[in-house]
Amino acid sequence: MTPRQADAGARRTTHVLLRLGLPRDPRAPRHLGTFLVATAATVLVTRALLAATGYPQLGGDGLHIAHVLWGGLLMAVAFLLLLSFAGPTLRPLGALVGGIGFGLFVDEVGKFVTSDNDYFYEPTAAIIYATVVGLGVVADTLHGRRPRDPREALAGAVDEAVAGVVGGFTPAARHRAEARVADAGDTPGARETRALLRSIEEDHAELPDPVDALASGVVRVLHTLVRARFVPWLAVAVLVGTSAITVTAAVAGWWEGDGSPGWVVAGALVAGAASVVLCGVGLARVRHDVVEGYRWFRRAVLVSLLVTQFFLFRISQWDASWGLLVDLLVLGVVSAELEVLRRRREEHGAAA
Repeated sequence: MTPRQADAGARRTTHVLLRLGLPRDPRAPRHLGTFLVATAATVLVTRALLAATGYPQLGGDGLHIAHVLWGGLLMAVAFLLLLSFAGPTLRPLGALVGGIGFGLFVDEVGKFVTSDNDYFYEPTAAIIYATVVGLGVVADTLHGRRPRDPREALAGAVDEAVAGVVGGFTPAARHRAEARVADAGDTPGARETRALLRSIEEDHAELPDPVDALASGVVRVLHTLVRARFVPWLAVAVLVGTSAITVTAAVAGWWEGDGSPGWVVAGALVAGAASVVLCGVGLARVRHDVVEGYRWFRRAVLVSLLVTQFFLFRISQWDASWGLLVDLLVLGVVSAELEVLRRRREEHGAAA
């Protein structure tokens, strides 16, 4: 094979995004998670505050400064931050500010899909929920379906070095960069990047990252919870019970003539039944393969989050929020248990 043929073969196996110079940020899932959580939390907090204060209006003399404008301003601030500075340091803050801004923006979607600017348009909650879930699915498609290329790991290490060459490395930043370059293996440029990382001085001054601190605290709490063997089973029982209660309430309301569309109630029934069936499969599998069983539990929670909750928000508007919070808690517990089980299996495999 000639060098030209080898180069052509390598180009065929290179993903189109890499050929366009678009490596994925290794920390992008965390930043996107911050953005989506901030969006959802902002909508819920905004609705709660407005309801508690009697839906006041800012302005007067024919003016009404809607909070969609504040949302647009915050999104502009996030863009300004992310486009002004190189390196990864400001991305967590940009994700948080952008998420809050987008939450304020999308909360008023009812005004822009109705002819009478109806903020209380009934399907608003379902529209917002579908938007957040859709963005989450897109993010998962970008970052969760394709294994990370070694060149992307190397690009992540170089990205960490961008901040280090001007401000020094904190121990955490150095650890991240060295882990990235280790994942890069013998990719061209990896040796030079290792030398660059070794030349960067230590500096413990770092921009605070409250999102990372909160996420680390939640992970520690979840890992503490799953050490009690009954907690994951309790979480699955809560998921099944919540699905049964919420779906039953939806059917009862429809039967009494609350005006809910029949197709929405049918969708909630089918999705709720699917979650229960997936939990049953997990219970059957967990006796023979614990990790596989918990994967089925996780699928059951995801069906509830991505499908069932959409229909419930369409039926009961914001009253479905408590079911969403329960699903998120159960997903966190099940995912933490799954991570512990995987780690234990890897340790046993290494020992063997």
